[in-house]
Amino acid sequence: MSGERKCALALGLIFTVIGIAGFIPSLVTLPAGAMEGVAPISADQIPATTGANYAAAYLRGFGYLFGLFPTNLLHNMVHLAVGLFGLYSATGDRGSFNYNRFFAISYVLLAVMGLLPFSKTLFGIMPIFGNNVWFNGLTGLVAAYYAFIWHKENFDITEPQS
Repeated sequence: MSGERKCALALGLIFTVIGIAGFIPSLVTLPAGAMEGVAPISADQIPATTGANYAAAYLRGFGYLFGLFPTNLLHNMVHLAVGLFGLYSATGDRGSFNYNRFFAISYVLLAVMGLLPFSKTLFGIMPIFGNNVWFNGLTGLVAAYYAFIWHKENFDITEPQS
């Protein structure tokens, strides 16, 4: 398996797991009142205890995956789609190469946008600020390495040369 395929497979697995985890309410914590400016729901709509109302408040808008990464319903769906696309792309060399290029450009751009105050919520659609910035930047740079620097021509030393 080529390095490009391994990268697409790894990113696909990571983002599929993150996408699924975002749909599990017990893995998502709701924001405190201090986040009222960036969260699409107000602090008085967030119940104090877990239960059906807690999950309903999360589905209305915003939470922190693992208590670290800002997320919402659309963000989880995007992670799941990107992850499944990565798993599918990892089945072939050309598909994984194209996936890595798409991923690198998209996620480095998302990391930069997450640093800008006017676009840190992707213009009100989904949160890309906080810990999402470094995570998007890091995964984007890994994909960029395999998409733009590492090539099939870079053979393994253990492979016979002809």
